[in-house]
Amino acid sequence: MTVPEASVAVELERLRGTVTTGFAEVKGSLGVLVERSARNERDVQQLREDTDKALAELREDVEALKRTRWPLASVGALTGVAALVVAAWEVVGR
Repeated sequence: MTVPEASVAVELERLRGTVTTGFAEVKGSLGVLVERSARNERDVQQLREDTDKALAELREDVEALKRTRWPLASVGALTGVAALVVAAWEVVGR
C-alpha cells in the first residue's frame, strides 16, 4: 500500500503547486487593480481641480460681463422720457 500513498503525496504536492501558482496570479492581478484604482483616484482628483479652476474662471468672466453690460431698463426709460419731451415741445412749439 505504499505505492498509492506515494501517488497521493505526489498529487497533493502537485495540487499545492497549482494552488500556490493560482494565488500568485490572483495576487498579481489584485496588485494591478489596486494600482489602476489609485491612478483613477488621482485622475479624478486632478479633473476636479481642473473643473473647479475652470468654473472659477467662468464665474469671473460672467461677473465681468455683468459689470460691462448696458443698463437696458435705464436706456429704455430715458428714451421714453426724451420722446415725451420732444412730443411736448412739438405741441407747445406750434
